[in-house]
Amino acid sequence: MDIEEFRKIVLSNYRHAGREFPWRGADPWGVMVSEFMLQQTQTGRVIPFWEKWMQKWPKPESLAAASMEEVLGAWSGLGYNHRCRNLKNSAAIIAKDHNGKVPDDTRVLRSLPGIGPYIAGAIACFAYNSPAVFIETNIRSTIIHCFFPGKNDVKDSEIFPILEAALDRSDPRTWYYALMDYGAALKKLTPNPNRRSAHYSKQSPFIGSFRQARGRVIRALVSVGPSSAKELIITSGLEEEKLYRVLGRLQNESMVCEAGGIYRIREI
Repeated sequence: MDIEEFRKIVLSNYRHAGREFPWRGADPWGVMVSEFMLQQTQTGRVIPFWEKWMQKWPKPESLAAASMEEVLGAWSGLGYNHRCRNLKNSAAIIAKDHNGKVPDDTRVLRSLPGIGPYIAGAIACFAYNSPAVFIETNIRSTIIHCFFPGKNDVKDSEIFPILEAALDRSDPRTWYYALMDYGAALKKLTPNPNRRSAHYSKQSPFIGSFRQARGRVIRALVSVGPSSAKELIITSGLEEEKLYRVLGRLQNESMVCEAGGIYRIREI
């Protein structure tokens, strides 16, 4: 497909069927919060969490000042609790080292906890309208569908040159909104193009997973407070052997600490 034709198709879809989200047009901190929440989580689930979060902690310094226990309680239901800790750690660094201003440089952003190439590019683009080149699932779907029809095992290294060539450097923010919205629309109309990506992997079931068990322990400690292992067996509903495996992992990740047989959420 010709690049100019591609641009017209994507932008036409955006004009007629572009999506609206509360974080589109938000300040840089609101954009950053949304990007942490949206990792591996559907937009519909994120909206109420983002709105409550921004009311409670509208600036990095307000989140930095909150307790980890309170923050995890507000995050409960989004999953992947390490994202929450990374967001709080990043907020503390921004408040201390950047005068409360979310950086606009992707290299600086990538030095913050939990921020990789995609989130750094997305924050720079959506918060500051900077012409970063980045990729996520909907963008990948759009490019594979339009430029690699019938091809399997498409590598991101094949996609990036197309993104570079198609990028609207005068208004990258709108262009990336359009790319993402086109990819989201495709998934309702055709078999998911991402399945033809070399990087595609189907997410394992949540029910009965180790991830679900971790979430149960975190929720128990947030709702009940510091607890012994025996108490956590009751509040989490986990068997003893699995509970200790979960606690060991959470301690290694600095999510939980233990003293005198009592486990608690670890503060930064």
